[in-house]
Amino acid sequence: MRILVLGGTTFVGRAIVAEALGRGDEVTLFGRGRTGTELFPDAARLIGDRDTGDYAALAGTEWDAVVDVSAYVPRHVQQAAEAVTAGRCLLISTGSVYDHTRSPTVVDEDAPRLAPERGTEDHNSQAYGPLKVACEDDLARLWGERGTVVRPGIVAGPYDPTDRFTWWVRRAARGGQVALPGRPDQPTQVVDSCDLARLVLQLLHDDRPGTFNAIGPAEPVTLQELIQACARGAGSTVEVVPIQADVELPLVVRDEAWWPFMRRSAERARAVGLTATPLEQTAADVLAWDRERGEPPLAVEVSPEREAELLAG
Repeated sequence: MRILVLGGTTFVGRAIVAEALGRGDEVTLFGRGRTGTELFPDAARLIGDRDTGDYAALAGTEWDAVVDVSAYVPRHVQQAAEAVTAGRCLLISTGSVYDHTRSPTVVDEDAPRLAPERGTEDHNSQAYGPLKVACEDDLARLWGERGTVVRPGIVAGPYDPTDRFTWWVRRAARGGQVALPGRPDQPTQVVDSCDLARLVLQLLHDDRPGTFNAIGPAEPVTLQELIQACARGAGSTVEVVPIQADVELPLVVRDEAWWPFMRRSAERARAVGLTATPLEQTAADVLAWDRERGEPPLAVEVSPEREAELLAG
């Protein structure tokens, strides 16, 4: 299969490209050529810039499928549709399109979405989810049955730039008492980046339309169980200790009104091939990568001394 990936050198895109090449697909990357230039020597590269609307390198090209990893605003979807000739377009969307104020107990792909946003392109804001809704709407309008939407939840794995899962893996690896400024029974979902990539490639090879929640693990877990799984993956043991403190940590959701976001259904995706890497394995993979890169500072830092103070109350 000849696949064009719009993006493809950081995290989710990187996992998708690696999976495609591993399957023997012919992959071409489209981007600005500023990051990951040393990656994927077997993949062709075309240079352009979605921010400025420069798709000239795609003129006259045809593909079996295009994977849009980097569409954050509806203009990206519209311009790509004008520039790309392909049998199918798969959009990486987000679970943030759902309206938590109207969500049922378990959120499937038909749950209410937020209203689309077309008046701004500031996707690093509360407009992120509504902008992705507009992207989904334009994909449906422009590609019809040749469009596919994948809505990942929180993605975990090596090369994750967000630190959300990595934070807990690194902390759990130290072992001992772990301060948790939240409810241990909070539902928590993460999907391994490799499972997400496999789903994307399966959908393309099956030429399958529709919308799919990419969510893991296979069985529901609480935040406490996720931390304990991280410890098992690191070969350590932990005791999770709930605390009352104004400390913001990754994956902690204090407002129970938002908990439906951690109860999304992956039944539809699992029926068509979504795999489920055990959390312990994901944690082990992330820990190995984190140590290999030298364990740089994370976006959130809580020193052992500060954690001891929090545990002491």
